[in-house]
Amino acid sequence: MAGRLSWPEPDQAGSPELAPRAVPFSHPLWVLFSSGTTGRPKGIVHSTGGVLLEHLKAMSLAADLGEQDTFFWYTSPSWMVWNYLVSGLLAGARIVCYDGSPSHPSWDVLWALGAEHRVTLLGTSPAHLRSCAQAGVEPARDHDLSALRSLGSSGSALPSSAYFWVADHVGSRIRANSTSGGTDVVSAFAGGSPVVPVWPGELPAPSLGVALDSWDERGKPVRGTVGELVVTRPMPSMPVSFWNDPGGARYREAYFGTYPGVWRHGDWITITDRSSVIVHGRSDATLNRHGVRMGSSDIYHVVEQLDEIAEALVIGVELPEGEYWMPLFAVLNPGHKLDDALTGKIRLAIRAGASPRHVPDEIIAAPAIPHTRTGKKLEIPVKRILQEADPRQVMEAGAADDPDTLRWFAAYQTRTSVP
Repeated sequence: MAGRLSWPEPDQAGSPELAPRAVPFSHPLWVLFSSGTTGRPKGIVHSTGGVLLEHLKAMSLAADLGEQDTFFWYTSPSWMVWNYLVSGLLAGARIVCYDGSPSHPSWDVLWALGAEHRVTLLGTSPAHLRSCAQAGVEPARDHDLSALRSLGSSGSALPSSAYFWVADHVGSRIRANSTSGGTDVVSAFAGGSPVVPVWPGELPAPSLGVALDSWDERGKPVRGTVGELVVTRPMPSMPVSFWNDPGGARYREAYFGTYPGVWRHGDWITITDRSSVIVHGRSDATLNRHGVRMGSSDIYHVVEQLDEIAEALVIGVELPEGEYWMPLFAVLNPGHKLDDALTGKIRLAIRAGASPRHVPDEIIAAPAIPHTRTGKKLEIPVKRILQEADPRQVMEAGAADDPDTLRWFAAYQTRTSVP
């Protein structure tokens, strides 16, 4: 199905001999770019020594990879997960790179690749697992996944239902690990560990060596309730600078402007009494209804389990006179329509699966949901568009996977009397 290439082959083809050169610890290794959803993308400069230490730890200890393993994570080269995948070589593992779609010729393709190459750690996303479930894919039945030991997930929080789907349809012995990190540190803040139990809907633990905490608006640690994700001590792979940021003002404002000297990442999390982590979504896109803060992922986990719903997007829009409007945009699976019966079913599911406060003010059928090119929902740009911002000004051209989708929301705002 896919070609293989061993390290000696490029050299045999006449490639120049690699000559390692010693550089300082903070010597630039990569410039990775943020998604551009809140303005111009940030060029994030990472250090050679910092990334080497962080990734060697992540691959060898957290991912538990070694020379006997084969590592495959479906990703785009424009996303930090591709850099993460390549670093599997640090642990001596073989890596699999795939140039193709996860849904062509069917949603079965990644599982077939995993079986063909005897993959021991396969990485994917919640959206991919949800699509496989809706398509009726049966990986364990149709493929020999006896080599597969662990399943990774990134891009957004993995809902509880996905853990049970993996156990029932991929394998009950396979460890499902959700991770949360970012391009900013080209690593994870929290995720799986081979020595910590897995709890559905939760990230088992802070990543090894990460001083992760959850703080309230006063900068005080909170447990069992929602707070800001902060890192209170430096990580090796924190950026050395931003590209074209003389003096570092933009860098400091991005991460240290809220809590001086403490990294604020911009995610809402809950740290449980067993030290696991629940990710609720971006804090700059947080729903704040009647003074109660809620994460959008809490709603997605409920709505996107419904057979009628392919995907959803919920937005909280501040309006004049202190009013607040919280619509839910739903993309329907073929053969379904958003009638009164389905609207009522969605509302009841959210009320039961989240809380009455999570029930949206309005449910609207949409043709598609806009994402970054790495698959993250564009909540903030859509919110700004619904507040009458020009789509051309809310984000960089080309940062969306389908710009026409953003234009649909702009047209919706124009033709609809937004409350």
